[in-house]
Amino acid sequence: MAFVDRSSRSRVILCALLALLMFACVDAFAQSAPALRVIGDVPNHLALSLADFAALKHSTIHVTDDQGASVEYAGASIAAILEKSGASLGKQLKGPNMAVGVVASAPDGYHVLFSLAEFDSAFSDRVIILADRRNGKALDNREGPLRIVVPGDKRHARWIRGVNTLEVVRVK
Repeated sequence: MAFVDRSSRSRVILCALLALLMFACVDAFAQSAPALRVIGDVPNHLALSLADFAALKHSTIHVTDDQGASVEYAGASIAAILEKSGASLGKQLKGPNMAVGVVASAPDGYHVLFSLAEFDSAFSDRVIILADRRNGKALDNREGPLRIVVPGDKRHARWIRGVNTLEVVRVK
């Protein structure tokens, strides 16, 4: 058995404790850092952490994924998120507000443009969600942490993975 003096053992223990503390801090930061920002032409810009997002009312939808498999996604309706930001939905969605869109963006530079009316229940029975779960589990790094799921789309090009920004834009 090798001889280890007390000061070496103390340094090893101290390093291990510091490493644990560092990982705890990184995890706490990840939970509180904004996972989704809502910006642009809205009265209230939002910065939602994953914990904030998890606290939103969630819906579950059943869809066919791009591989043809039947899957279940759960998440918040984008309409509810946009309502929290004060976007012009409901009775306000008429006239000049029909020229408002939402650009969803991911960190890899992928962007998708939606008409604001696509999220409004007065225009469509389809509920577009920002999902954080697939088949009951958190989205993996390839899909998440947040992903737009558009039921009824034949192609999934608008099912943007890793969404971190919803920007409300007005066409002039």
